[in-house]
Formats: sequence, C-alpha cells, structure tokens
Amino acid sequence: MKLNYSGFILEAGTDEAGRGCLSGPVVAAAVILPENFSHNLLNDSKQLSEKKRQELRPYIEEHALAFGVSFIDHQEVDELNVLQASITGMHRSIEQLSKQPEFIIVDGNKFKPYKNIPHETIVKGDAKFMSIAAASVLAKTYRDEYMEKIHQEFPQYNWKKNKGYPTKEHRDAIRQFGITPYHRKTFKLLPEQLKLKL
Repeated sequence: MKLNYSGFILEAGTDEAGRGCLSGPVVAAAVILPENFSHNLLNDSKQLSEKKRQELRPYIEEHALAFGVSFIDHQEVDELNVLQASITGMHRSIEQLSKQPEFIIVDGNKFKPYKNIPHETIVKGDAKFMSIAAASVLAKTYRDEYMEKIHQEFPQYNWKKNKGYPTKEHRDAIRQFGITPYHRKTFKLLPEQLKLKL
C-alpha cells in the first residue's frame, strides 16, 4: 500500500461508509498522514475485522497530521441522492481538516472539485493508498458506533449487527414492523416496494 499519490506532502485521502444502507447516515472522513506513517494492520476497512478497525482508529487519529469526519443524515441522503450525499460528506470532512490539503485523493470514480485544490479519483483507492484506507477506517468506525447507538431505540432491526445494510434480517424486520424515522425513504427498502405503505 502506497503512502502518497501526488508527491505533495499535504495530500488528503477521503472515503465514505454507508452508501448502500437502507437506514442511518452516510459518514465520510478525510485524513492527511505524515510522511513516515505506517501501521501493519492498515488496509481497506472492508477487509478488516471490527476489532482491527477499532484498534486502528485511535492510532490514525493520534498520528495523522489532520483528520475530519462528517455525517450526512438519512434525510439529507434522501434530499440529495446518495452519490451527492457522499460527495457532500467528503467535502465537509475536508473542510474540517486543520491543515488545507495541497492535493486530494478520493476513493471511487466520482467527485466534484473542492475549492480549487487538485484531486484524483482512484477506484479501489482504499486498498491502494494509506490515507484513503485510514479515511475508510474512520468513516466506518464512526458510522458503526452511531448505528449501535440508534440500535438501542429500535433493537428489532438489529442494526448493531447489520449496521443498516440490506440483509435478509433487516428486510424481514421492515416487513414485520414497517420503517423507522432513520430509514431512507428514497431507497428501495424491499424488493416488493410497491406493496409497502410508506
């Protein structure tokens, strides 16, 4: 995994978590890592166990030159659409950085320019560049924490386990109990959506 793409010292990596979920926010993060950063566990957050992500998060926060995390709640996801919500979240995370990046690398293939800072989109960037991987770990751990918190309100959906993703269990709970205030109303919550009274 590479540390840098652009050659600029203040290169920010950004990523999001929760795009494919039926409930809860999209959470984005941006991270600028120092030149000497390394951690043998760091990888795309989807490849890591929850325990390893939890171990990495404080290390990333302590050693990063700057990091930012932003939440786009389910209502804003519905208003913007999920792609725009992801990009908006990444922009807000970059805004929070205590140092202005000289270059931005983005996981995926879609982004809108932020201010006039040059950027590059990188498909599967979270498996190629450390700053994107670090951002993916922060986005995922902050989002998981939030889903575990709202699980207390609606335990029947088992968000502490499925985190709002469209698992069979989650969809069965929607069939049985209907939707909560945290569900995204513009998403196809069930395959037989037309029969669902929203």
